[in-house]
Amino acid sequence: MNWTFFHKLGSPKWFYEISGKWLPWLAILAALLMATGLIWGLMFTPPDYLQGNSYRIIFLHVPTAFLASAIYVMMASAGVVTLVWKMKLADMALKCCAPIGASFCLLALISGAIWGKPTWGTWWVWDARLTSMLILLFLYMGVIALRGAIRNVNTAAKACAILTLVGVVNIPIIKFSVQWWNTLHQGATLKLTEKPSMAPEMLWPLLISIAAFYLFFTVVLILRLRTEILDRERRTKWVHKIVLTRLGN
Repeated sequence: MNWTFFHKLGSPKWFYEISGKWLPWLAILAALLMATGLIWGLMFTPPDYLQGNSYRIIFLHVPTAFLASAIYVMMASAGVVTLVWKMKLADMALKCCAPIGASFCLLALISGAIWGKPTWGTWWVWDARLTSMLILLFLYMGVIALRGAIRNVNTAAKACAILTLVGVVNIPIIKFSVQWWNTLHQGATLKLTEKPSMAPEMLWPLLISIAAFYLFFTVVLILRLRTEILDRERRTKWVHKIVLTRLGN
């Protein structure tokens, strides 16, 4: 197996250079999809026959909830790479992902509460899905706090990788909580193995919104990673060259 791409991806310099070319196109595509998905979903889809207009929050809630779990899985993967191959860029990615994932998790909890009030009659219940999502937010905050508490970069990388891997056990609990327990939260809106139960005029803007939020996350992650790379590699010649070029020297 050719590992050239894998080793290139682990190079901060190579990633910084190639991501600078991807970034403008990803940002434009994310903005276009975000505008299309949210405007279509919030303004032009018909009301739900049971929930009326309150269901429209799914165009925000579902993408953020998906991302909250997906980003944590990505962090766990980065943790494995950090522990096994000691790749600097993987630890940088884990660090940069944590606050973004926490933000999406918080947004999913808030949007879920806003939807729950008119639908369930309450902002919050200690439902299995809601509680496991709240634990996910605490896990994100734990990783962020642990990173801030340890000054040595290598020690912080190992500690955060281990904590992330321990916490990843919560992800299948979130996913299957609605099947394992009798919960108030409804089942999955979208399933890969089954035909969607939503009408196409609701499904398509939801799928576009999900794609838009994933692209938005990618853009934000790249921006944070590029800043982190410049900070950690600030003593290298190639970073000095970039700084001098931007200063016009």
